[in-house]
Amino acid sequence: MTARTRSGRWKALAARPHTDRGAGSVEVAVLAVVVLMLVFTIIQVGLFYHARKVAQSAARQGVDAGRQYGSSPGDGVAQARDFLTKFGGSVRGASVTSSGSTAEEIHITVTGHVATLVPGLELTVTQDAHGPIERWTNP
Repeated sequence: MTARTRSGRWKALAARPHTDRGAGSVEVAVLAVVVLMLVFTIIQVGLFYHARKVAQSAARQGVDAGRQYGSSPGDGVAQARDFLTKFGGSVRGASVTSSGSTAEEIHITVTGHVATLVPGLELTVTQDAHGPIERWTNP
């Protein structure tokens, strides 16, 4: 008799509809996609801010070199490019200009593209710095 009741229970359980079978797997798959997107977004934001700081540092180095007594805006551009050659791996295709410089002030602009994790996504970073050119004046 016990064998019949056991098999009767299994038949009753097997006859019930199981509507939520595999729901856990689907939830994990959706959650994994969301978590991966969040992680990639955080990494991409970090890459953007790093490239921005590198471009700002290159512009600042260029201004510091170009504002010294006896130097020119071309010296500042050369120093900024040298800085990007050494440390600018995160700023791809960088261009450095000294447009906007005057006889009294130097202005260096660094523009480049940020390395991205998403194919086809183009992020551009532009940073500039300016400062007065040192000059000798008689009192």
